[in-house]
Amino acid sequence: MSKTSMSKVCSVIIAALTVAALASAPRAVGAPNTSAGADLPQIVPKPVSIAAGSGAFTLTANTRILASSATAKLIAQDLAADLAPATGFTLPVKSGSVHAGDIQLVLADPGTLANDKLHEGYQLSVTSNHVTLVAPRSKGLFNGVQTIRQLLPAWIASPTVRPGPWTIAAVSITDYPRYAYRGFMFDIARHYEPSSAVMQLIDEASSYKMNTFHLHLSDDQGFRVVIKGFPRLTAIGGQGSVGTGGRTMDPGGFWTQAEYRQVVAYARDHFITVVPEVDSPSHNNAIEMSEYNDTKNKLLDGHPQDISCGYNTPPTWNYTGAVGYSGMCPDSNNTWAIYTAITQQLAALSSSPYYHLGGDEAHPFTPAQYTSFVNHETQIVTAAGKTPMGWADGYATTVGSNPPAGSVAESWMPGATDAVPAVQKGMKVVMAPADHAYVDQSYPNDKSGLGLGWACRGCDLDKNFNWDPGSFAGVPDSSVIGVEAALWAETIPTMADAEYLLLPRLMALAEVAWSPKEARTGVTSPAFTDFTQRVAGQGPRLQAAGLNFFTTTQVPWTATGTGADASVQPNGAVTGTLAALSAPGVAPTALTATINWGDGAKSITGTIAGTAPSPGRVNGLYAVTGKHTYRSPGPHTVTITVTGARTGSFQVTV
Repeated sequence: MSKTSMSKVCSVIIAALTVAALASAPRAVGAPNTSAGADLPQIVPKPVSIAAGSGAFTLTANTRILASSATAKLIAQDLAADLAPATGFTLPVKSGSVHAGDIQLVLADPGTLANDKLHEGYQLSVTSNHVTLVAPRSKGLFNGVQTIRQLLPAWIASPTVRPGPWTIAAVSITDYPRYAYRGFMFDIARHYEPSSAVMQLIDEASSYKMNTFHLHLSDDQGFRVVIKGFPRLTAIGGQGSVGTGGRTMDPGGFWTQAEYRQVVAYARDHFITVVPEVDSPSHNNAIEMSEYNDTKNKLLDGHPQDISCGYNTPPTWNYTGAVGYSGMCPDSNNTWAIYTAITQQLAALSSSPYYHLGGDEAHPFTPAQYTSFVNHETQIVTAAGKTPMGWADGYATTVGSNPPAGSVAESWMPGATDAVPAVQKGMKVVMAPADHAYVDQSYPNDKSGLGLGWACRGCDLDKNFNWDPGSFAGVPDSSVIGVEAALWAETIPTMADAEYLLLPRLMALAEVAWSPKEARTGVTSPAFTDFTQRVAGQGPRLQAAGLNFFTTTQVPWTATGTGADASVQPNGAVTGTLAALSAPGVAPTALTATINWGDGAKSITGTIAGTAPSPGRVNGLYAVTGKHTYRSPGPHTVTITVTGARTGSFQVTV
């Protein structure tokens, strides 16, 4: 509502009701003030250095976003687009001198990042007058923008307009990453997901400063991207998912190469590179089922039955989660015709310097067969201009395997025992030990049926947070290039299921990969306490965005809210929803809202309505309503206090 229309309303009677969240203390809404650092902004991952200032900056419709160069302008335009849905503001992107109320993005050396060896850092200064973000490279500007978004109230994540005000507490932040490779792996082979869904995951990963997206494109149950010359790979190999053999509503699917390019481009815009993986020489039953009878393919010799060296010959579909039974023969020319086409085309389509050849759980093969296969495949990978990468249990540990210089081993075994042989071979290592980094494991006391339990049954958030990638015996930190969160899809047929297992675990692994090393020693450590308080501040942000997540009891989730679309009748009666309420993981019946109308009238008990959580699904935002009639014009400050399974107090202005 404009200032002119508001003055007309107030001069007559309360003819409209504007509801807005009041400026909060300089910490995320809902984060409990129980530690020395609780008055600092609640940012995930934790910055290298952060110091609170005095006052606050307010984003308004008059704010400009200034860019110092054409490159900075692109990032500024993305920031303006990110802020528009919740604020309703169309913020102009300009160049020139900074004025009060502006946000300034500067591509330059701020002089504070001497220790930023990876050149992804930034310097951020927020005062009551303006916001200044400075970084030597565009990656740093993008990372700093993610911090700006987290400094704003949680409701900035809303896809619909919220009332604000949009304040950022004054602060100075110096920040840069610990590791170069900060990865997230998603498996679309066991359960297919469209490219649009994967791009949503890229949004989430990039918001927590992840920079690598590892796509598991093929496994025993499905092959998911079109390969020119081998149409049966997707026409046959893309038709099912885990569970297809036991139920009808479990469709498969595949991407065209245009869709793959779109994902790569979208990731690039988020400063994320895409690593493709087509597993080998096992985990490839979908390839065998597609090509075993492809006798008319001119790229094969007419007798492609020689590709099958698994336990089942001829191969048969197995849509369970079983592993280690399939295998492509290393002495078949047809095998290499297929894998050469796959590798060359995916390498050309992908943006990462790495190509992941898999290499795990190849049970049907002798060590000699295995090494013959991977040594041949690495030659194809390097000829395609990529650095080979593989699961360490096979690629790095098998005697005779000869990874080229610069090859990367991904450690997945609990305790990272498979990383030791990789280090001994001079390889660099990405750390994804299953007991810490596999985010597909089940949660404690969870009735959703989602997740596996072989690596860490009933894993809570502390398992993802309380470890150090550079402190495993035989694996010095100098050999570690990064960390990867791995989300395998055997039990997750929907994206809501994927979000439930991923969040808030992704935040923990993002922090392990980005933030400085500290004493992450257990659930009572100061580091974990501080982290869970910052995660609590992310709760309303996730709910505002409509994302699903697990409401672990290790996080002190609270109740907090923002104004909604209530109105006032000519007689002063309030009608409609007064506030949107974030109360993660509890039913509305477990909450009580007390409304103090701010005009001296007696407080009342409001009504809280919405869909309650269910196994595997967090609740959405609740609506708070209450009946009241104002006897005099406002504005009035309304205080809503929520008690019960979640507690918290917030204000709206009438």
